[in-house]
Amino acid sequence: MHGPASSGWLLVALCAATGAYCLLRMRSRVEEQRRAAGGEALMGFGMAVMAVPATVVAPPSWAWPALAVVFGAAGLHALWAARGGARHLHHLVGAGAMVYMAVAMAASPGGAHGRGHGGSGVPLLTGVLLLYFVAYVLVSGVRLVPGPAVPGGTAGPNWGDRPELARACRLSMAIGMVAMLLTM
Repeated sequence: MHGPASSGWLLVALCAATGAYCLLRMRSRVEEQRRAAGGEALMGFGMAVMAVPATVVAPPSWAWPALAVVFGAAGLHALWAARGGARHLHHLVGAGAMVYMAVAMAASPGGAHGRGHGGSGVPLLTGVLLLYFVAYVLVSGVRLVPGPAVPGGTAGPNWGDRPELARACRLSMAIGMVAMLLTM
């Protein structure tokens, strides 16, 4: 990732923590939530790997194509899952963005992992992805605003089954995606 090392490490921490939480969400009793959490964990950890500052670790030449293949497979899985509902299309866009960034980093001038300075990738596609993820962040943030409390409410669902935590997980990954796209 281009940019200062301190922001890169903050992004690594955010994405790794989100991936770890998504792994914990895989213990849910609801099968659909377990599947979604697995894909989101892969996305979180993959984003953490891609965000490691270039000044610290220069990945081997095979790393970017390998990441592109992994996220391409995740995108195909999301496309297959989208047959059952449009909610999986966000995962498809996220996986596509990861493939795009991996290919752009592999082809960036000066070698792997952002050693070259300046923009990499196609500015129009980067802009479209930025607009999508900024809109997603704004909409998801509004959805997380709590509603009025229900007096005498009962205990909520298991912590791994709570929809607001899943939304917060997706929101943090979208924020990370915005940061990664801005530094391309």
